[in-house]
Amino acid sequence: MNEAEGLDYNNKGDIESEARSPEGMDYSKGDIESEARSPDTEHIAELRYPGGIRDDIEGDLVTDRERRDLKRGLNQRHITMIAIAGSIGTGLFLGTGASIQTAGPLGALLGYATVGLIVCAVQFALGEVASLLPVTGSFVRHAEFLFDPALGFAVGLNIVYGNLLSVPAEISAICVLFQFWTDINSAVWICIFIFITFLVGIAFVGIYGEVEFFFACLKILLIVFLIIFGLVIDLGGIPGIARIGFRYWKSPGPFVEYIASGSWGKFLGYWAVMTNAVFSFAGVESLAMAAAETQNPRRNIPKACKRVFARVLLFYILAILIVGMIVSSEDSRLNDQSGTASQSPFVILASAAGYKAIPSVVNAIVITSAWSSSNQALLAGTRTLYSLAIKGQAPKIFLRTAPWGVPYVCVLFNTAFMFLAFMALSNSALTVFYWLVDLTAAGVLVSWSAILFNHIRLNQAMKKQGISRSELPFNNSWTPYSSPIALALCLIILFTGGFKTFTKGNWSTSTFISSYLDIPLVIAAYLLWKFIKGTKIVSLEDIPIRAALDDIVEHPEPVEIKKKGWLRYVTWVWS
Repeated sequence: MNEAEGLDYNNKGDIESEARSPEGMDYSKGDIESEARSPDTEHIAELRYPGGIRDDIEGDLVTDRERRDLKRGLNQRHITMIAIAGSIGTGLFLGTGASIQTAGPLGALLGYATVGLIVCAVQFALGEVASLLPVTGSFVRHAEFLFDPALGFAVGLNIVYGNLLSVPAEISAICVLFQFWTDINSAVWICIFIFITFLVGIAFVGIYGEVEFFFACLKILLIVFLIIFGLVIDLGGIPGIARIGFRYWKSPGPFVEYIASGSWGKFLGYWAVMTNAVFSFAGVESLAMAAAETQNPRRNIPKACKRVFARVLLFYILAILIVGMIVSSEDSRLNDQSGTASQSPFVILASAAGYKAIPSVVNAIVITSAWSSSNQALLAGTRTLYSLAIKGQAPKIFLRTAPWGVPYVCVLFNTAFMFLAFMALSNSALTVFYWLVDLTAAGVLVSWSAILFNHIRLNQAMKKQGISRSELPFNNSWTPYSSPIALALCLIILFTGGFKTFTKGNWSTSTFISSYLDIPLVIAAYLLWKFIKGTKIVSLEDIPIRAALDDIVEHPEPVEIKKKGWLRYVTWVWS
C-alpha cells in the first residue's frame, strides 16, 4: 500500500502532518483553498478531502466560509454584556424570594455560592478552549473536534430545540408582565415582540450587540440600585421602618427545612436552591456562540469569560445576601404566582415603605430582561444551527447568509417557532406549552457538562501529545483540577434535579418527565448520529492541537491598546 492509500481521511492528525508539499506548502487549511484547484495540486485536494474539495465541511478550525460570510461585528464590550444580560434576568429580580423561602437566607446564599463556583469553572474552561478554537457554535463544534462528531450533533440539537421553545416562552412571559399595568389583549404584545425580536435577529450582529449592551446596562444599574436600596432599608435608613439587621437570620432562622426535618431537611432545602440557581445563571455560556462574529476572539472571549464570572457572581451573591436580610423566609407574599413584579422581594419591601413607583420600575426592567433573553436565545439557536450546517449535520440551506453577514435562513426558521407564543392565549394550551419548555431546562446542565468535558479532553490530548498548556492563548494553572470536579457536580445536579418526585407523597409524572426527559433525548441523538454516520471517537493522539496552534500563528490578532485615564474606571463592568 502506498502512502496516499494509507492515509486515514478521518484522522485529522495524519492529514495535518502529511499534507505538506516538499517545498513546505501547508495544505491543511487556507493554502489548500487557494492552491488545490490547480491541476498540479489537485492530488493534494484528494488527500485532504476524498472525492474533492468539500467546501469547509471539515471545518474544525475557523473555516474560510465563516471568515468570508460572517462579519465580525461584536467586540469584547458586546460579548461581556451579552453574557451579563442573559444571566441577570427574572431569576434574580423575581426568583430570589422563592429561594429564600425554600432554604432560608443562609441556605440560599450557600446554594448560589456553590453554583457560582461551578460557573467559574465552566467559564474558565470555555475560555481556554474557545481561545484555541474560536468557531461559530462554540462548544458544539469543540465537542466534535475533541471527542466525537456524534456528540457535537447531540449537544447542538439539544441547544437548537431548546432555543426554539425558549424564544416564544419569553414572549409569553412578557405578555404576563404587561398585565401588571394593562388589560390590552395579549395578542397585541405577542405580535409586537415577535416583530421586533425578528428585526434584531435579522439585523447586523453589531446592532444586536448594542441592544444587549443597553439592556445589560439597565439591569446592572437596577440591581446596584436595589442592593443599595435594600441595604439602606435594612440599616433603618428609611423613615418609619425600623432597623432590620440580621433579624430574620435569627428568627425564623438561617435555614428552612424542606421536605424532611432536621439537618437532612435543611440540606435538601440547600440542594433544591442549588438546582434552581443553575437556571438563574444560565446564559453565561452563550458568549462564545458567535465567536466567528467577534473581533479578536482569541483575546476577547477569554477576557469576557473572566469578567462575566466576577460581575455576575458579585451581583447574585450580594442580591441573595440583601434579600435574606430584608425579607423573612416565612413571608406569605413570596408565594405570589402572578409572574409579575408583585412577587419580587424588593417590591414587597418598597411597597411597605410607601414607594409606589418601584414596582413599575422593576416590572419594566423585568420585561426588558425577558426580551433580552429571547434575543439571546435567538442568537444561540441560529448560530448553533449554522454551525451544524457547516459540519453537514443540518441542511445546507441554513448556510445562506445576508450581505451583512447574518445567517438569515436560520433566523427565519427560528422566527416561525415564535408564533407558538400565541398558545399563551389559551390556558390549557399554555399549560402544555410550558410543560414542553420545562423539558429543555436540563439542557443548561448538558451544555455546562459538554464545556467541561471538552476542556478535560483538551488537557488529556495535550498531555498525550507532549504539548505544554502554556502554548494555549489563555490558560490557568488550576483549571485541570476544577473542570473534573465541576463536571461531577453538574452531573449530580442533573440526575437529582427532580429528587422531590422520589420523596413520599410528592410523586408527579409531569415533573419527573420534565426533569429527566432531556437526558435520554441527548443520548438518543448521540447514538442515532453515530449509527447513521458510523462516527468514531477521536483518539487523543489524533486531535490536531498542533494544527490549531499553527492556525493562531497564521492568523495573528492585533496587539491590544490599553485604555488610559479616567475612562477605564467608567468601563470597569465590561472591560
